[in-house]
Amino acid sequence: MSLLKNKIDFVAFVSVTMSNPNGDPLNGNRPRTDYNGFGEISDVCIKRKIRNRMQDLGHSIYVQSDDRCDDGYKSLSERAGAALGKIKDREEYARLACEKWLDVRSFGQVFAFKSNEKSGVSVGVRGPVSIHQAVSVSPVEVHSQQITKSVNSEPSEKRSSDTMGMKHMVRFGLYKIKGSINVQLAKKTGFTEEDAETIKECLRTLFENDASSARPEGSMQVHRLYWWKHNCPSGQYSSAKVHASVSAVLKDSVDIPSAFNDYDIVQEELPGLHCDVIDGI
Repeated sequence: MSLLKNKIDFVAFVSVTMSNPNGDPLNGNRPRTDYNGFGEISDVCIKRKIRNRMQDLGHSIYVQSDDRCDDGYKSLSERAGAALGKIKDREEYARLACEKWLDVRSFGQVFAFKSNEKSGVSVGVRGPVSIHQAVSVSPVEVHSQQITKSVNSEPSEKRSSDTMGMKHMVRFGLYKIKGSINVQLAKKTGFTEEDAETIKECLRTLFENDASSARPEGSMQVHRLYWWKHNCPSGQYSSAKVHASVSAVLKDSVDIPSAFNDYDIVQEELPGLHCDVIDGI
């Protein structure tokens, strides 16, 4: 496996239809929106989905969801302790952590655990893969629906009172995900060309095995992934310019978008920079 040699930028357009892409726990789990009504999906949420896809593809990851734990460890400290607990040298600790877990050498990680010894484990790893918070191309409409639970939670001779609640969803939104892979940091974590291809595949299939009551199967879709590979480590253009070179423009005949085809995807050519355009599944 060869280390990543050239900078990579990427953009993905994903649609949300009658689902909650990323609820805000401080706002009744309503889909995240800004003050202008544009939808948001946090970078943490996107990285969680990428980690899940890494697991699906057979890679070892460090930050695992409880419902997808595949090694039996109930906490991050247990997982790190079992694999690296005897290592005291910080550089060696970071190197082996990157070697063992794909998400660590991709996104980085802070290892800071309590120890019975005076010097506990405190290691920071900066990852080469950075992802922006996704923002919708147009303002989104959040639809709220009242729901009722009419079943006894505990054994009882009498029927318990109905429990009322709310369910929130975005009627339709097209979101733009942006990110980059830095060569200098890739060298430090051992991030390889093969790892970059894994990230590409994770993005292309981002919502596979991601269905839930808030995100029914088929309600979230990756429509198109743009993948730029520069011909040098520092990049031929800035990431900001590359990300801005592709945009979704609402068609003149459409007032309220309800599908991906209501937009025209406009791509500005950047001389000398090749772009792979990949359709999602």
